[in-house]
Amino acid sequence: MSRLGDAIEGLRDPHAPLLHVAADTGQPDAGGSAHRPGASAAKKPVAVMIHGIASSSATFVYVMPLVEATHRVIAIDLLGFGGSPVPEHAEYTLEEHVAAIARTIRSLHLDEPFVLVGHSLGCLIAARYAATHESHVSKLVLVAPPVYLTPQEIADPRSRLRMQGYLQAYQYFRENKDFTIARAAVVSRMLPVAHVMEITEQNWVPFVKSMQHCIEQQTVISDLARVDRPVEVVYGRFDEFLVPGNLTIIEKMRGVTTHVVNASDHMIRKPMARVVAKAIESPSAEPRGSGG
Repeated sequence: MSRLGDAIEGLRDPHAPLLHVAADTGQPDAGGSAHRPGASAAKKPVAVMIHGIASSSATFVYVMPLVEATHRVIAIDLLGFGGSPVPEHAEYTLEEHVAAIARTIRSLHLDEPFVLVGHSLGCLIAARYAATHESHVSKLVLVAPPVYLTPQEIADPRSRLRMQGYLQAYQYFRENKDFTIARAAVVSRMLPVAHVMEITEQNWVPFVKSMQHCIEQQTVISDLARVDRPVEVVYGRFDEFLVPGNLTIIEKMRGVTTHVVNASDHMIRKPMARVVAKAIESPSAEPRGSGG
């Protein structure tokens, strides 16, 4: 992760947008001290957090305070969401999301491999980033990963039916803008954290295209198969967006540790935040390819 290496890598995607860094506990404030009171000058390991679709870095509001004492915490808003730019001609493909994340991480000039944390869509982006930038990552923490296959790839009838239902629902959301925005506003008002779910006129295009190009047409299983780093998977037992039969494929991969949080859904509430924090702070095991 040298400056020269960053410069060379930057030649791959010279026009990738620079994203909004919503939080960085390692950055000094106006008075010259770190954001966290009493922070020492000693370097801490870094945790980079990537939120999901129709959300922002508010996703991690309950996680960040739990790990700030042990890690420098960096939360990045995805392309088209939160405080990040909404490029006019973006298609919001997985490649575009990863290129923007990569450029933003390069701009931070991190010296050591970091823990990469993704939630929902952020899991898919984190998996591709780790597959293509493995030397930058010490461990992956995937929270509520929506592992989707095409119905034709699923043998279990119940999982196949559930997958078909999700794809039909997503298509309906994409084709019925007014309904989707209105419904999202109702749900958002019921959630305990502001800005954790927002579908608006401003982010409608990023929402629709990210759903179509990254969630419905995803490559997370093949991406994780290329990653030779420890992977911690955290999900709620009542997550309404998961297909358990599909998730089993990842759970059975070598080097993957799974944590199921009872009485939790897709959102990172306080009980899940504690499990995510432990996953971030747990010592990284040996890379998956090591050993006999």
